[in-house]
Amino acid sequence: MGSVDRDRIRAAVGEILAAIGEDPAREGLRDTPRRVAELYGELFAGVGDDPADAFGGAFALRDGGSDAGADRAGSGAAKVAGLPDADADGDADATADAADATADAADEAADAADEALDRIGSVVLMRDLAFRSICEHHLLPFEGVVHIAYEPDAELAGLGRFAAVVEVASSRPQLQERLGDDIADAVERGLTARGVLVVIEARHGCVTARGPRQTASTTVTLSARGSLADPAARAEVMALVARS
Repeated sequence: MGSVDRDRIRAAVGEILAAIGEDPAREGLRDTPRRVAELYGELFAGVGDDPADAFGGAFALRDGGSDAGADRAGSGAAKVAGLPDADADGDADATADAADATADAADEAADAADEALDRIGSVVLMRDLAFRSICEHHLLPFEGVVHIAYEPDAELAGLGRFAAVVEVASSRPQLQERLGDDIADAVERGLTARGVLVVIEARHGCVTARGPRQTASTTVTLSARGSLADPAARAEVMALVARS
């Protein structure tokens, strides 16, 4: 966890209150510096930490490629085995031709499946992971939800690990664009994922509480890595994110 100097924060908050013309010692503000120091200790607890460390409990993913191929081959063999019994003479050639055709069809289906798996494979999607962070420009909060999709390679992680990654990455002065990149990089490194896609939807205090005061405005950012940076694969995942 990041180290926050609460004594310095208390002193600084007292100075800020005095600088805006308030009396830090008055009844309503007497404990404000302490409260802000405690708050900052929580909001900035991720400073200096690596979000990828949350994947320390990842577990190996069995490689199902050869088994899948064997299953497909077995399926084709079963179809061949299920053909009518051939007569010793007249039907032998017809049976052999049918068997070859069935095997060819099975090979074509296997090739098509392999091509699809090579393009996107199996994707894990977690939607609506709530977060809050602090914009580094005005030190005002921004909050919303994170959607994380990844294509596993050799490792999987418990779903709670992704919430921990989001918590660490967001608990520091941030920008929404960089937050998405930090999460995507952590998933890619921590799980050696083949592809990662991170979508963040957030509302910013610096937009809703100051300046234009657009209280209904939402900012959406996207960070993609590896196989999920492919436009077709990304579109498939985005369709899943958008489903209600």
